[in-house]
Amino acid sequence: MSDFHFLTMLGLGFVLGFRHALDADHVAAVSTMLARSSSVWRSGLVGLSWGVGHTVMLLAAGTVMMAFQVAIPEPVAQALEGVVGLMLIILGGSLAWTLYAERWHWHSHEHDGARHLHIHHHHRSPDHDHLHWWNGAWKPFAVGMVHGLAGSAALLLLVLSNVGTLGQGLAYIAVFGVGSILGMMVTGALISMPMVYAGSWGAWGPVAQVVVRGMVSLGTVGVGAVMVAQAGFVSL
Repeated sequence: MSDFHFLTMLGLGFVLGFRHALDADHVAAVSTMLARSSSVWRSGLVGLSWGVGHTVMLLAAGTVMMAFQVAIPEPVAQALEGVVGLMLIILGGSLAWTLYAERWHWHSHEHDGARHLHIHHHHRSPDHDHLHWWNGAWKPFAVGMVHGLAGSAALLLLVLSNVGTLGQGLAYIAVFGVGSILGMMVTGALISMPMVYAGSWGAWGPVAQVVVRGMVSLGTVGVGAVMVAQAGFVSL
């Protein structure tokens, strides 16, 4: 393989990695964690953690598969997709339970002879600003590893058919991983904006946050259910 061909392949790998971060199951999983984020900056770090975990697993699986010239059997790859689906259902369900546990309720108050309705909630977020960001990094890192393992079969088939050496293959996976990291960081920051800035919408800000988080929960469970069904875990 010529140097130009290899560099072109690496450039394509970066673009494909960035695009790979936008897959529905990736966005759904990360969105459940971004729903608890307190800032756009911290949301970008959640995306970074996911991307690093995703890349670490791709490199680990790629090293084994290319070194021994083996591929993940189709039934195993399908089962891994089902595992990702189950993970999404759990993540979406966990977010729904968090919303329920926050105990949103309305109170009627009277001020200066006029009655007003106010929304109140009891909220204990694990994402407090005084905590170091890495305290919450393990979860997106682990989710990224699961996604990396499930997605390694298709990626490695592409790599094995286009590279000549183990080093070239690992270089491609690494560049692909960098693209996916940047893609998820940008995506995470953009997804979190409605949640982060809803608090500045006055009295209806908390309501908007609940609606958005509820939609994320339902959407994530829905994506997970479809993946489980497609993997053959259940029948539609």
